[in-house]
Amino acid sequence: MVSTLVGAPTCEGRTTLRIMDSAAANRLDPLANLLDPLPRPPSRWLPRLAIATAVTAYALIIFGSQVRVSDSGMGCPGWPLCSGSVGPIYEFHALMEQTHRYIAAIVTILAFLTALLAFRARAQRATTVRPAVFTAGVIVVQIALGAVTVFAGNDAPTVAAHLIAGVAMLGGATVTAVCALVPARVTRPTGPRLGRVAWVAISAAGVLFVSGSLVVNAGAEKDCASFPLCPSGQPGDLVWPHLLHRSIAVLAGIALFTFSVHAWRRWSAAPGARALAATLGALVAATATLGIVSALLKAPPAWQDLHLAGAAAVLATSIALATLGWLTGADARVDKPGDGTGVEGSIQPQPAPSTR
Repeated sequence: MVSTLVGAPTCEGRTTLRIMDSAAANRLDPLANLLDPLPRPPSRWLPRLAIATAVTAYALIIFGSQVRVSDSGMGCPGWPLCSGSVGPIYEFHALMEQTHRYIAAIVTILAFLTALLAFRARAQRATTVRPAVFTAGVIVVQIALGAVTVFAGNDAPTVAAHLIAGVAMLGGATVTAVCALVPARVTRPTGPRLGRVAWVAISAAGVLFVSGSLVVNAGAEKDCASFPLCPSGQPGDLVWPHLLHRSIAVLAGIALFTFSVHAWRRWSAAPGARALAATLGALVAATATLGIVSALLKAPPAWQDLHLAGAAAVLATSIALATLGWLTGADARVDKPGDGTGVEGSIQPQPAPSTR
């Protein structure tokens, strides 16, 4: 505690000294309080909203997959209302499509609230501002693409663009949530905070997700009911998306497993790194298994949903792990570690000078 010497006049005209703590001094001296404010902790609502946004964004992607596999994409031929009605919708396809829009509205509200809180808490969590604003901006783009998809009659290119925007939204929301939970470590690194293995892994996960959307847009989900190659006699325009996706899946799986092992072995000092690394490895194995089984069963709707849910979880987990590594400088060669106080880029208070 910083102490302040304060003079108090006595009835004899002499001055005595008494010690006043800094908090009391700041209350009595508003100007001192303005000039030397104490650091405030970030709002407790910021991490809660950020996590809620990420979870709801994931649910939106999964429900969007259910809309697609149930052929409900044109259940509401109008936009934003469904045949002029807000709800309830009594026809199945209309209910599915309109529920998807309601979830999108919830994600939009959460994302904009998160961006607002991130901006207000920028002094304590500066790293949350950019991903939060990015997520809010991507959601606006995704809403516009959703409208275009309806007006274009669920045309394949617009559906693909809508899905890619959804993936970008999930990635931004995931980064925001991790940044809201984990303060950036103050270090003096002599190298990059995040190594090449992490960047390769998250890039591979994104490319893998997009290549899977090519199979869906080609309508070829049921046309390669064997593994690892497709049966002979299938049209080439239905076979090549499968072979491309499977080739990318092998390379991406190697990259993601390598990243998982790297984080497990090298990032043990970062809180939660090993749990995320183990989760990533398990999700990669589970998603690959779901993809193989789905192909052999000629892609039943339920298996398609599970496979896409696993792929989205792999992408989100790899992004979360990479973000954690960057925030903690896990791959940096550090000359002198930070003091671990979690104050981002701030000058730490110095010991009070002696009053003797």
